[in-house]
Amino acid sequence: MSNTHTGRTVVVTGAATGLGRAFALGFAGRGANVVIADVNEAGAAQTAALVQELGVGAVAVRTDVTDRASTDALMDAALERFGAIHALINNAAIYATIHRAPFAEIDPDEWDRVMAVNVKGTWLSSASAVSRMSEGGSIVNIASATVFSGSPQWMHYVASKGAVIGMTRTLAREVGGLGITANVIAPGFTLTEASLAQIEDAETYGVAARAIKRASVPEDIVGAALFLTSPDAAYITGQTIVVDGGKQFI
Repeated sequence: MSNTHTGRTVVVTGAATGLGRAFALGFAGRGANVVIADVNEAGAAQTAALVQELGVGAVAVRTDVTDRASTDALMDAALERFGAIHALINNAAIYATIHRAPFAEIDPDEWDRVMAVNVKGTWLSSASAVSRMSEGGSIVNIASATVFSGSPQWMHYVASKGAVIGMTRTLAREVGGLGITANVIAPGFTLTEASLAQIEDAETYGVAARAIKRASVPEDIVGAALFLTSPDAAYITGQTIVVDGGKQFI
């Protein structure tokens, strides 16, 4: 495995478990130092230990992405520990605990919580990172393929991830002059602890509709993030890559 990110520092939010942990380990496997951000302190510490086992630096930082002081402290901790921030993966989101309901019956308080973490959190983490990010840096925001399928009885989640795509297009225009790129990965249904809690028969869910006839696992999503934060993607910005095994074009 080539060490395409050796010596670089990557901040991953929502990295205590699931897809976030997979991103952290994927970047560590390519030689990057990783800053693990999550409200789940124990899980973040576990991810940091796994990253360190791969021979790179890691630090876990308890972070509430809905609070600007907390996201500022996260980025300052990254600078203090590693001296630079080269990439940010905005992965933190509310997902597993969301209640499915017809759009008119969604609890307004839950709507606000989803928007606070999934949308405001992505905005605040990006805002805190950009002023501290090295030229040539990159931001990857995690959305969802449900934006394109219009997954029913899940309007708050789908709307939040649609907002992430719109925000990223504006972000790309505003930070391009700083030498920073901003892109989106929109995963299809992927087997994580959170998705297993959401969907019955998760192992086979949606597989028949994909060009690649198997379930998606977190490692399937990591490659896109590694590419978008590499020098090979330095001229790609404002784009959305759907990683769903070919479901969207069938």
